[in-house]
Amino acid sequence: MFYDQTRVILRAGNGGHGCASFHRAKYIPKGGPNGGDGGKGGDLYLQADRNVSDLRAFRFQPHWKAQNGESGKGSQKDGKNGDDETLMVPIGTTVKNENGRVVCELLEHDQRYRLLKGGQGGLGNLHFKSSTNQAPREFTEGKPGQFGEFTFSLKTIADVGLIGFPNAGKSTLLARLTNATPKSAPYPFTTVDPFVGMTSENENHDYRKLAIADIPGLIEGAAENRGLGHRFLRHVERCRVLLIVIDGAATDGRDPVEDYKVLLKEMELYDEKLVKKQMFVAANKTDLPGFDENLKRLKDGIDCPVFPICAELGEGLDPLIEALFTAKLEG
Repeated sequence: MFYDQTRVILRAGNGGHGCASFHRAKYIPKGGPNGGDGGKGGDLYLQADRNVSDLRAFRFQPHWKAQNGESGKGSQKDGKNGDDETLMVPIGTTVKNENGRVVCELLEHDQRYRLLKGGQGGLGNLHFKSSTNQAPREFTEGKPGQFGEFTFSLKTIADVGLIGFPNAGKSTLLARLTNATPKSAPYPFTTVDPFVGMTSENENHDYRKLAIADIPGLIEGAAENRGLGHRFLRHVERCRVLLIVIDGAATDGRDPVEDYKVLLKEMELYDEKLVKKQMFVAANKTDLPGFDENLKRLKDGIDCPVFPICAELGEGLDPLIEALFTAKLEG
């Protein structure tokens, strides 16, 4: 299960209280005030980590808190500051507050953001000594740390996003190109969560390093949130290059050219910036009848580079992967 969204309840540490204390020693029965200050509460940070793949840690443990500051003590001993709490999140995490406002986006490895500030420590009675008050008993309590409920959303960041209608062959293609093992079966919506794999060298291919995401299958009306709708399109936003996988043999009776146009329309309705990304088309299923005719129609009918492939047999992949890697470098 891929967890791409969750709500969390977070709190920074409270400040420690100040101390009301007086110096006491032999022959000094009425020494002056010596209460120390409270320590500051710990801050709560978020940090992006390439080794964290999704938000499952927060799905099962939604409450997180930084350490409180310690209270002050006598002999002018200040309380220890509370330790900061750093939550590691996947690259591509967007954080929204209760009002739906975007607070921050963590888009690079090791990027760090202070989400909540710890409370200030209280003052000890030493601060309240004056010419008219030589033995003050006043002190202040520590301030509470900041608190909030937030929504973490993950928009998968990958070099290449595979998009297409259900059963176009995206999962099979991803398995051929990478070490990912997505589900693959002849029925719609086999993939309901994004799979991300990395290309790697093997004895047959010298594939360049690319992160490739198999985005859940799209249907017409996704921009209106039908099918997997907005969940699908949210992940497309954070892919640098888009590879549209088309069933070139029209095995489900679909029109490959029309499929391409519908995919572009849905992306444009959601966010017109999506269709400005660099795109390629993988016309899949070269081994099936009717492919050659549909390939010609695709090349004549769309304004996008088309690569004929057979994901099932692993044919035609080298030119495609080279084009994707070049696009990554240029992007």
